[in-house]
Amino acid sequence: MPTFAPVYINTLPPMRRLLFIRLFPVWLVLLAACHNGPKFSVEGCITGAADSILHFEANAIGGIEEIASVRLTAEGEFRFQAPSPECPEFYVLRIGERRIHLCADSTECITVQADYADMGTNYTVKGSVASEGIRDIIVDQQEVQRRLVAIERRDDLLPGPLVDSLRSVLDDYKGRMKEQYIFTDPWSGAAYFAVCQSLTDLGGTFRLFDALNDRSDVQCYAAVATAWDGRWPDAPRTEQLCNMAIRGMKNTQPVRRSTVEIDENLISETGIIDVELPDVNGDLQRLSDLRGQVVLLDFTLYGADQSAQRTRLMRDLYDRYHPRGLAIYQVSLDDDTHFWQFACENLPWVCVHETDGTATGLYAVSDLPTFFLINRSLEVVKRSSQVTDLATEIEALL
Repeated sequence: MPTFAPVYINTLPPMRRLLFIRLFPVWLVLLAACHNGPKFSVEGCITGAADSILHFEANAIGGIEEIASVRLTAEGEFRFQAPSPECPEFYVLRIGERRIHLCADSTECITVQADYADMGTNYTVKGSVASEGIRDIIVDQQEVQRRLVAIERRDDLLPGPLVDSLRSVLDDYKGRMKEQYIFTDPWSGAAYFAVCQSLTDLGGTFRLFDALNDRSDVQCYAAVATAWDGRWPDAPRTEQLCNMAIRGMKNTQPVRRSTVEIDENLISETGIIDVELPDVNGDLQRLSDLRGQVVLLDFTLYGADQSAQRTRLMRDLYDRYHPRGLAIYQVSLDDDTHFWQFACENLPWVCVHETDGTATGLYAVSDLPTFFLINRSLEVVKRSSQVTDLATEIEALL
Protein backbone atom coordinates (compact mmCIF):
# COMPACT_ATOMS: atom_id res chain seq x y z
CA MET A 1 0.00 0.00 0.00
CA PRO A 2 1.50 3.41 -0.90
CA THR A 3 2.61 5.73 1.87
CA PHE A 4 2.39 9.50 1.96
CA ALA A 5 4.43 12.11 3.76
CA PRO A 6 2.38 13.80 6.48
CA VAL A 7 0.84 17.13 5.55
CA TYR A 8 0.27 19.74 8.24
CA ILE A 9 -2.59 21.88 6.97
CA ASN A 10 -1.92 24.84 9.21
CA THR A 11 1.61 25.22 7.82
CA LEU A 12 0.42 25.55 4.22
CA PRO A 13 -0.03 28.93 2.52
CA PRO A 14 -3.68 30.09 2.51
CA MET A 15 -4.38 29.25 -1.15
CA ARG A 16 -2.78 25.81 -0.90
CA ARG A 17 -4.61 25.19 2.36
CA LEU A 18 -7.96 26.02 0.68
CA LEU A 19 -7.13 23.81 -2.31
CA PHE A 20 -6.14 20.93 -0.02
CA ILE A 21 -9.39 21.16 1.96
CA ARG A 22 -11.47 21.17 -1.20
CA LEU A 23 -9.66 18.29 -2.90
CA PHE A 24 -9.02 16.07 0.12
CA PRO A 25 -12.49 14.35 -0.03
CA VAL A 26 -11.93 13.66 -3.74
CA TRP A 27 -8.55 12.10 -2.98
CA LEU A 28 -10.15 9.90 -0.35
CA VAL A 29 -12.80 8.68 -2.80
CA LEU A 30 -10.19 7.97 -5.47
CA LEU A 31 -7.97 6.19 -2.98
CA ALA A 32 -10.87 4.07 -1.72
CA ALA A 33 -11.81 3.21 -5.29
CA CYS A 34 -8.39 1.67 -5.81
CA HIS A 35 -9.07 -0.88 -3.07
CA ASN A 36 -12.78 -1.63 -3.41
CA GLY A 37 -12.50 -4.43 -5.96
CA PRO A 38 -13.76 -4.62 -9.55
CA LYS A 39 -16.12 -1.98 -10.86
CA PHE A 40 -18.35 -1.40 -13.84
CA SER A 41 -18.95 1.94 -15.50
CA VAL A 42 -21.87 3.69 -17.14
CA GLU A 43 -21.02 6.52 -19.48
CA GLY A 44 -22.41 8.36 -22.45
CA CYS A 45 -24.31 11.46 -23.43
CA ILE A 46 -27.84 12.79 -22.87
CA THR A 47 -28.46 15.80 -25.07
CA GLY A 48 -31.04 18.51 -24.53
CA ALA A 49 -30.66 18.37 -20.74
CA ALA A 50 -28.13 21.10 -20.00
CA ASP A 51 -28.00 22.07 -16.30
CA SER A 52 -30.23 19.11 -15.33
CA ILE A 53 -29.24 16.72 -12.54
CA LEU A 54 -28.62 13.18 -13.80
CA HIS A 55 -29.00 10.60 -11.03
CA PHE A 56 -27.39 7.17 -11.11
CA GLU A 57 -29.40 4.83 -8.86
CA ALA A 58 -29.39 1.18 -7.84
CA ASN A 59 -32.81 -0.43 -8.25
CA ALA A 60 -32.32 -2.79 -5.31
CA ILE A 61 -34.82 -5.27 -3.88
CA GLY A 62 -35.31 -3.01 -0.89
CA GLY A 63 -35.90 0.09 -3.01
CA ILE A 64 -34.06 2.81 -4.92
CA GLU A 65 -30.59 3.71 -3.63
CA GLU A 66 -28.73 6.67 -5.12
CA ILE A 67 -25.13 5.96 -6.07
CA ALA A 68 -24.08 9.31 -7.57
CA SER A 69 -25.34 12.33 -9.48
CA VAL A 70 -23.96 14.97 -11.80
CA ARG A 71 -25.14 18.27 -13.27
CA LEU A 72 -25.05 17.93 -17.04
CA THR A 73 -23.31 20.45 -19.23
CA ALA A 74 -24.54 21.52 -22.68
CA GLU A 75 -22.72 18.52 -24.17
CA GLY A 76 -24.56 16.18 -21.79
CA GLU A 77 -21.62 13.85 -21.20
CA PHE A 78 -21.42 11.77 -18.02
CA ARG A 79 -19.57 8.85 -16.45
CA PHE A 80 -20.39 6.85 -13.33
CA GLN A 81 -18.74 3.88 -11.62
CA ALA A 82 -20.04 1.36 -9.10
CA PRO A 83 -18.84 -1.93 -7.61
CA SER A 84 -19.49 -4.89 -9.90
CA PRO A 85 -22.37 -7.03 -8.58
CA GLU A 86 -22.01 -10.76 -8.00
CA CYS A 87 -25.16 -11.49 -10.03
CA PRO A 88 -27.18 -9.38 -12.48
CA GLU A 89 -28.33 -6.19 -10.78
CA PHE A 90 -30.45 -3.32 -11.98
CA TYR A 91 -29.72 0.37 -12.20
CA VAL A 92 -31.43 3.56 -13.36
CA LEU A 93 -30.28 6.75 -15.02
CA ARG A 94 -32.86 9.37 -14.05
CA ILE A 95 -33.61 13.00 -14.81
CA GLY A 96 -36.77 14.02 -12.99
CA GLU A 97 -39.31 11.30 -13.81
CA ARG A 98 -37.59 10.15 -16.99
CA ARG A 99 -35.63 6.94 -16.60
CA ILE A 100 -33.31 4.63 -18.47
CA HIS A 101 -33.19 1.11 -17.01
CA LEU A 102 -29.92 -0.82 -17.09
CA CYS A 103 -28.55 -4.16 -15.95
CA ALA A 104 -24.94 -4.95 -15.03
CA ASP A 105 -23.42 -8.28 -14.04
CA SER A 106 -19.66 -7.84 -14.48
CA THR A 107 -16.89 -5.30 -14.96
CA GLU A 108 -18.46 -4.14 -18.20
CA CYS A 109 -18.60 -0.61 -19.54
CA ILE A 110 -22.15 0.34 -20.50
CA THR A 111 -22.51 3.20 -22.97
CA VAL A 112 -25.77 5.12 -23.28
CA GLN A 113 -26.80 7.73 -25.85
CA ALA A 114 -30.14 9.54 -25.55
CA ASP A 115 -31.98 12.80 -25.90
CA TYR A 116 -33.84 14.18 -22.90
CA ALA A 117 -37.13 14.58 -24.82
CA ASP A 118 -37.66 10.81 -25.13
CA MET A 119 -34.85 9.34 -23.08
CA GLY A 120 -37.05 6.68 -21.46
CA THR A 121 -37.71 4.71 -24.65
CA ASN A 122 -35.68 6.08 -27.55
CA TYR A 123 -32.08 5.49 -26.51
CA THR A 124 -29.16 3.31 -27.54
CA VAL A 125 -27.20 1.16 -25.15
CA LYS A 126 -24.02 -0.82 -25.81
CA GLY A 127 -21.79 -3.07 -23.74
CA SER A 128 -24.60 -4.97 -22.01
CA VAL A 129 -26.79 -7.52 -23.77
CA ALA A 130 -29.19 -7.60 -20.80
CA SER A 131 -29.60 -3.81 -20.93
CA GLU A 132 -30.36 -4.01 -24.64
CA GLY A 133 -33.03 -6.61 -23.90
CA ILE A 134 -34.53 -4.43 -21.17
CA ARG A 135 -34.70 -1.49 -23.57
CA ASP A 136 -36.59 -3.63 -26.09
CA ILE A 137 -38.95 -4.86 -23.36
CA ILE A 138 -39.70 -1.29 -22.26
CA VAL A 139 -40.42 -0.18 -25.83
CA ASP A 140 -42.80 -3.12 -26.28
CA GLN A 141 -44.29 -2.50 -22.84
CA GLN A 142 -45.06 1.14 -23.60
CA GLU A 143 -46.91 0.16 -26.78
CA VAL A 144 -48.91 -2.52 -24.94
CA GLN A 145 -49.92 -0.03 -22.24
CA ARG A 146 -51.02 2.43 -24.93
CA ARG A 147 -53.17 -0.25 -26.55
CA LEU A 148 -54.72 -1.27 -23.21
CA VAL A 149 -55.70 2.31 -22.42
CA ALA A 150 -57.12 2.81 -25.92
CA ILE A 151 -59.32 -0.28 -25.50
CA GLU A 152 -60.47 0.75 -22.03
CA ARG A 153 -61.56 4.15 -23.35
CA ARG A 154 -63.79 2.69 -26.02
CA ASP A 155 -67.49 3.30 -25.38
CA ASP A 156 -68.72 0.89 -28.06
CA LEU A 157 -67.50 -2.31 -26.35
CA LEU A 158 -69.67 -4.30 -23.97
CA PRO A 159 -67.98 -5.75 -20.87
CA GLY A 160 -67.48 -9.20 -22.41
CA PRO A 161 -65.78 -8.09 -25.64
CA LEU A 162 -63.84 -5.46 -23.69
CA VAL A 163 -62.34 -8.08 -21.38
CA ASP A 164 -61.61 -10.38 -24.35
CA SER A 165 -59.79 -7.58 -26.18
CA LEU A 166 -57.68 -6.72 -23.15
CA ARG A 167 -56.86 -10.37 -22.52
CA SER A 168 -55.83 -10.85 -26.15
CA VAL A 169 -53.35 -7.96 -25.98
CA LEU A 170 -51.89 -9.21 -22.68
CA ASP A 171 -51.68 -12.84 -23.81
CA ASP A 172 -49.82 -11.85 -26.97
CA TYR A 173 -47.39 -9.74 -24.98
CA LYS A 174 -46.83 -12.46 -22.38
CA GLY A 175 -46.17 -14.93 -25.19
CA ARG A 176 -43.44 -12.68 -26.57
CA MET A 177 -41.86 -12.31 -23.14
CA LYS A 178 -41.79 -16.09 -22.73
CA GLU A 179 -40.39 -16.87 -26.17
CA GLN A 180 -37.83 -14.08 -26.35
CA TYR A 181 -36.56 -13.92 -22.77
CA ILE A 182 -38.00 -16.12 -20.03
CA PHE A 183 -37.59 -19.53 -21.65
CA THR A 184 -34.85 -18.57 -24.12
CA ASP A 185 -32.29 -17.19 -21.67
CA PRO A 186 -33.68 -17.50 -18.12
CA TRP A 187 -30.26 -16.73 -16.58
CA SER A 188 -30.22 -13.19 -17.97
CA GLY A 189 -31.16 -9.96 -16.28
CA ALA A 190 -33.62 -9.36 -19.13
CA ALA A 191 -35.51 -12.56 -18.22
CA TYR A 192 -35.74 -11.43 -14.58
CA PHE A 193 -36.92 -7.99 -15.71
CA ALA A 194 -39.49 -9.55 -18.03
CA VAL A 195 -41.04 -11.90 -15.47
CA CYS A 196 -41.12 -9.27 -12.68
CA GLN A 197 -42.41 -6.35 -14.76
CA SER A 198 -45.54 -4.34 -14.02
CA LEU A 199 -47.93 -2.61 -16.41
CA THR A 200 -50.08 0.47 -15.89
CA ASP A 201 -53.51 1.08 -17.44
CA LEU A 202 -56.56 3.10 -16.45
CA GLY A 203 -57.20 0.72 -13.59
CA GLY A 204 -53.76 1.19 -12.02
CA THR A 205 -50.52 -0.78 -11.90
CA PHE A 206 -50.46 -4.58 -11.95
CA ARG A 207 -47.94 -7.36 -12.40
CA LEU A 208 -47.93 -8.89 -15.87
CA PHE A 209 -47.14 -12.36 -14.49
CA ASP A 210 -49.25 -13.35 -11.49
CA ALA A 211 -46.73 -15.34 -9.50
CA LEU A 212 -49.17 -16.47 -6.82
CA ASN A 213 -52.43 -17.31 -8.55
CA ASP A 214 -51.86 -18.29 -12.19
CA ARG A 215 -50.13 -21.64 -12.66
CA SER A 216 -48.88 -20.77 -16.13
CA ASP A 217 -47.33 -17.59 -14.73
CA VAL A 218 -45.89 -19.48 -11.77
CA GLN A 219 -44.04 -21.71 -14.22
CA CYS A 220 -42.41 -18.63 -15.74
CA TYR A 221 -41.13 -17.63 -12.30
CA ALA A 222 -40.00 -21.21 -11.70
CA ALA A 223 -38.01 -21.26 -14.95
CA VAL A 224 -36.06 -18.12 -14.03
CA ALA A 225 -35.75 -19.20 -10.39
CA THR A 226 -34.30 -22.58 -11.39
CA ALA A 227 -31.77 -20.96 -13.72
CA TRP A 228 -30.67 -18.36 -11.16
CA ASP A 229 -30.49 -20.95 -8.39
CA GLY A 230 -28.03 -22.91 -10.50
CA ARG A 231 -25.69 -19.93 -11.00
CA TRP A 232 -26.25 -17.63 -8.02
CA PRO A 233 -27.81 -19.78 -5.26
CA ASP A 234 -27.02 -17.29 -2.47
CA ALA A 235 -28.19 -14.11 -4.20
CA PRO A 236 -31.14 -12.26 -2.63
CA ARG A 237 -32.89 -12.06 -6.01
CA THR A 238 -32.61 -15.84 -6.37
CA GLU A 239 -34.21 -16.30 -2.95
CA GLN A 240 -36.98 -13.88 -3.95
CA LEU A 241 -37.70 -15.78 -7.18
CA CYS A 242 -37.66 -19.18 -5.48
CA ASN A 243 -39.96 -18.05 -2.69
CA MET A 244 -42.47 -16.64 -5.18
CA ALA A 245 -42.37 -19.79 -7.30
CA ILE A 246 -42.84 -22.11 -4.31
CA ARG A 247 -45.74 -20.09 -2.91
CA GLY A 248 -47.35 -19.97 -6.34
CA MET A 249 -47.05 -23.72 -6.84
CA LYS A 250 -48.72 -24.36 -3.50
CA ASN A 251 -51.52 -21.92 -4.35
CA THR A 252 -52.17 -23.45 -7.76
CA GLN A 253 -52.02 -27.18 -7.22
CA PRO A 254 -53.61 -28.78 -10.30
CA VAL A 255 -57.01 -30.39 -10.01
CA ARG A 256 -56.90 -34.13 -10.50
CA ARG A 257 -57.95 -35.09 -13.98
CA SER A 258 -60.99 -37.26 -14.61
CA THR A 259 -59.98 -40.55 -16.23
CA VAL A 260 -61.42 -43.58 -17.92
CA GLU A 261 -61.02 -46.70 -15.78
CA ILE A 262 -59.32 -49.63 -17.54
CA ASP A 263 -58.86 -53.11 -16.14
CA GLU A 264 -55.16 -53.49 -15.34
CA ASN A 265 -55.37 -57.27 -15.86
CA LEU A 266 -56.53 -56.64 -19.42
CA ILE A 267 -53.57 -54.34 -20.00
CA SER A 268 -51.03 -56.86 -18.73
CA GLU A 269 -52.59 -59.68 -20.76
CA THR A 270 -52.69 -57.83 -24.06
CA GLY A 271 -49.52 -55.77 -23.72
CA ILE A 272 -49.40 -51.98 -23.80
CA ILE A 273 -51.94 -49.57 -25.14
CA ASP A 274 -49.82 -47.67 -27.62
CA VAL A 275 -49.23 -43.93 -27.26
CA GLU A 276 -48.08 -41.55 -29.98
CA LEU A 277 -47.35 -37.97 -28.87
CA PRO A 278 -45.17 -35.05 -30.07
CA ASP A 279 -41.75 -34.25 -28.62
CA VAL A 280 -40.19 -30.78 -28.23
CA ASN A 281 -39.42 -30.70 -31.97
CA GLY A 282 -42.99 -31.61 -32.92
CA ASP A 283 -41.97 -35.11 -34.05
CA LEU A 284 -44.33 -37.92 -33.06
CA GLN A 285 -42.81 -40.52 -30.74
CA ARG A 286 -44.48 -43.95 -30.46
CA LEU A 287 -44.25 -45.90 -27.24
CA SER A 288 -44.25 -49.16 -29.22
CA ASP A 289 -40.98 -48.15 -30.93
CA LEU A 290 -39.22 -48.93 -27.64
CA ARG A 291 -39.94 -52.68 -27.95
CA GLY A 292 -36.97 -54.72 -26.78
CA GLN A 293 -36.13 -52.35 -23.94
CA VAL A 294 -37.39 -52.08 -20.38
CA VAL A 295 -39.55 -48.95 -20.41
CA LEU A 296 -40.48 -46.58 -17.63
CA LEU A 297 -43.68 -44.91 -18.87
CA ASP A 298 -43.99 -41.78 -16.75
CA PHE A 299 -46.85 -39.26 -16.49
CA THR A 300 -45.73 -36.05 -14.82
CA LEU A 301 -46.00 -32.29 -14.32
CA TYR A 302 -42.72 -30.40 -14.62
CA GLY A 303 -44.36 -27.51 -12.78
CA ALA A 304 -45.08 -29.59 -9.65
CA ASP A 305 -43.36 -28.78 -6.36
CA GLN A 306 -41.05 -31.82 -6.30
CA SER A 307 -40.45 -32.00 -10.03
CA ALA A 308 -36.78 -30.98 -9.96
CA GLN A 309 -35.95 -33.51 -7.23
CA ARG A 310 -37.84 -36.25 -9.07
CA THR A 311 -36.09 -35.46 -12.35
CA ARG A 312 -32.71 -35.84 -10.63
CA LEU A 313 -33.78 -39.27 -9.34
CA MET A 314 -34.89 -40.36 -12.80
CA ARG A 315 -31.67 -39.06 -14.31
CA ASP A 316 -29.71 -41.19 -11.87
CA LEU A 317 -31.75 -44.26 -12.82
CA TYR A 318 -31.36 -43.51 -16.51
CA ASP A 319 -27.59 -43.01 -16.31
CA ARG A 320 -27.24 -46.21 -14.33
CA TYR A 321 -29.49 -48.52 -16.34
CA HIS A 322 -29.79 -47.11 -19.86
CA PRO A 323 -26.60 -48.86 -21.02
CA ARG A 324 -28.29 -52.15 -20.00
CA GLY A 325 -31.52 -51.43 -21.84
CA LEU A 326 -33.67 -49.00 -19.82
CA ALA A 327 -35.72 -46.43 -21.75
CA ILE A 328 -37.93 -43.66 -20.36
CA TYR A 329 -41.03 -42.39 -22.16
CA GLN A 330 -42.12 -39.34 -20.20
CA VAL A 331 -45.51 -37.72 -20.81
CA SER A 332 -45.89 -34.13 -19.62
CA LEU A 333 -49.32 -32.74 -18.77
CA ASP A 334 -48.13 -29.15 -18.15
CA ASP A 335 -50.53 -26.54 -19.50
CA ASP A 336 -47.70 -24.24 -20.56
CA THR A 337 -45.89 -25.87 -23.48
CA HIS A 338 -43.10 -23.26 -23.42
CA PHE A 339 -42.30 -24.16 -19.83
CA TRP A 340 -42.36 -27.88 -20.70
CA GLN A 341 -39.96 -27.35 -23.62
CA PHE A 342 -37.55 -25.44 -21.40
CA ALA A 343 -37.75 -27.99 -18.57
CA CYS A 344 -37.00 -31.04 -20.71
CA GLU A 345 -34.78 -29.68 -23.48
CA ASN A 346 -31.63 -31.23 -21.96
CA LEU A 347 -33.11 -34.51 -20.78
CA PRO A 348 -31.72 -37.60 -22.59
CA TRP A 349 -34.90 -39.70 -22.71
CA VAL A 350 -38.09 -39.42 -24.76
CA CYS A 351 -40.10 -36.39 -23.59
CA VAL A 352 -43.56 -35.86 -25.08
CA HIS A 353 -46.53 -33.62 -24.30
CA GLU A 354 -50.25 -34.33 -24.07
CA THR A 355 -53.04 -31.77 -24.09
CA ASP A 356 -56.28 -33.70 -24.59
CA GLY A 357 -56.02 -36.27 -21.76
CA THR A 358 -56.28 -39.31 -24.06
CA ALA A 359 -53.20 -41.16 -22.83
CA THR A 360 -53.91 -40.41 -19.17
CA GLY A 361 -57.43 -41.68 -19.65
CA LEU A 362 -56.31 -44.88 -21.37
CA TYR A 363 -53.86 -45.63 -18.58
CA ALA A 364 -56.28 -44.67 -15.79
CA VAL A 365 -54.00 -41.96 -14.43
CA SER A 366 -55.75 -40.06 -11.65
CA ASP A 367 -52.70 -38.80 -9.72
CA LEU A 368 -49.50 -37.15 -10.85
CA PRO A 369 -46.83 -38.29 -11.00
CA THR A 370 -47.72 -41.88 -11.98
CA PHE A 371 -45.49 -44.37 -13.78
CA PHE A 372 -45.73 -47.85 -15.30
CA LEU A 373 -43.00 -50.44 -15.76
CA ILE A 374 -43.06 -52.21 -19.13
CA ASN A 375 -40.95 -55.29 -19.93
CA ARG A 376 -39.01 -55.99 -23.12
CA SER A 377 -42.07 -57.62 -24.67
CA LEU A 378 -44.07 -54.40 -24.23
CA GLU A 379 -46.17 -55.77 -21.41
CA VAL A 380 -47.19 -53.55 -18.51
CA VAL A 381 -46.03 -55.38 -15.40
CA LYS A 382 -46.50 -52.83 -12.61
CA ARG A 383 -47.67 -49.31 -11.92
CA SER A 384 -46.23 -46.92 -9.36
CA SER A 385 -48.71 -47.81 -6.62
CA GLN A 386 -47.35 -51.37 -6.69
CA VAL A 387 -43.67 -50.40 -6.50
CA THR A 388 -41.75 -49.82 -3.28
CA ASP A 389 -38.19 -49.86 -4.70
CA LEU A 390 -38.02 -48.69 -8.29
CA ALA A 391 -34.34 -49.53 -8.80
CA THR A 392 -34.91 -53.11 -7.61
CA GLU A 393 -37.89 -53.54 -9.94
CA ILE A 394 -35.88 -52.23 -12.91
CA GLU A 395 -33.00 -54.56 -12.05
CA ALA A 396 -35.38 -57.54 -12.08
CA LEU A 397 -36.74 -56.66 -15.54
CA LEU A 398 -33.29 -56.07 -17.04
